[in-house]
Amino acid sequence: MKAKEKKHIKITLKNTITFLASILSLFYVVIFYHYYFGRNNVYATETTAEIEKTKISEAKEINLEEIIAQNAKEGQKEEYTVEEVTLEYITKYRNNTSLPKGRIQVVQEGREGKQEITTKRIYQKEELVSEEQVSCKVTKASVNKIVEIGTGRETSNYRVKIGDILYVTSDRLSVMVEPNEQAQKIATLAKENQLKLLAIEGDWYRISCGNTIGYVKAEGTTYIDNTIQPETQKNNTVTTAKSKEQLISNLRFDMPLNKPSGLTLEQFKKILSDSKDTNKIFQSNAEYFYYIEKQYNINGVFVAAVGIHESGWGTSKIARDKNNLFGYGAYDSNPYNGAYQFSTYSECIDLIARVFVKYYINPKGTSIYGGEKAAGTYYNGATLSGINTKYATDKNWANGVYNHMKYLYNKL
Repeated sequence: MKAKEKKHIKITLKNTITFLASILSLFYVVIFYHYYFGRNNVYATETTAEIEKTKISEAKEINLEEIIAQNAKEGQKEEYTVEEVTLEYITKYRNNTSLPKGRIQVVQEGREGKQEITTKRIYQKEELVSEEQVSCKVTKASVNKIVEIGTGRETSNYRVKIGDILYVTSDRLSVMVEPNEQAQKIATLAKENQLKLLAIEGDWYRISCGNTIGYVKAEGTTYIDNTIQPETQKNNTVTTAKSKEQLISNLRFDMPLNKPSGLTLEQFKKILSDSKDTNKIFQSNAEYFYYIEKQYNINGVFVAAVGIHESGWGTSKIARDKNNLFGYGAYDSNPYNGAYQFSTYSECIDLIARVFVKYYINPKGTSIYGGEKAAGTYYNGATLSGINTKYATDKNWANGVYNHMKYLYNKL
């Protein structure tokens, strides 16, 4: 039997190079695997150890996304609005012994300003649940109105007539082309200028002063006459006292409040002298409810009744601390801080009367005090129920005010 022959591998340079290349490639594969895959395993372990040592916060309790989602689910949202509104002027009253008793004389006209009010409103499912004024910025200052009240001899019963000589009492009196606040102004007259009365048109006089002919507000003028008359007058027109029966005959729940009550100054003092007025606030300021009737054509008993109702006869904190009998400017959510501060009760009484006249008890465009026009923003009728619609959130507000009115009228 023939023996097998052994096979010999022929070693050549080519085979040697191929072998070495294979060894080198295998070496690099091992190094690569160890460096990358081994490294990741080691650092993963270290990172896990660090996390285990870390204290987890309570962040989930104040998660903003969850709050937003919850508010959206509940339908709650906040809204901030900035609105430019009228800054009402303040009326300052001062006594003048050189004027006949009770005469009202304007010596400086009031001029409105402008203010920016920022209001925060919170809605729940599209329904307003709270409203609060958060800031106020005056952009144009208002100018105070100054009214002098005569404390001298009694006024006369003289009625001015065409041809009379009048005198300017205001610091500056505008002469207009027409008897209207919005008419073109043609001149400005100074205090104590003499005027000749040419015609009378409501609260306006057509006058001549030198070469100037036009219309001026009657309340900015005066006629000097010394005839004695026991009752007061405004703009030289006589007011006669009415009996209790005559006055109370007009009292009813739906009575129009854009008309004066007709009470005399003494009658206002009588009905507002009351034991319930423990701080004597209404008694001490009774005359101003009379003066607002003469200037603004509003029922002064109604205004007094609102003050009594809102302040509890002047005993509320807002009334005592801020001279604010009406809670003017107060929001339901933060009434004390929102309520306006007044220097005197007379300023508050005068302002609220103008607010009622301008916004609540007269339809838009109605001629009101000083030749101005009513805005009628919240007008729903000149009655208690009409005012209640927009003035007070309390639906029983009108009934409460009327009860105070009845109480006051019955004291005549």
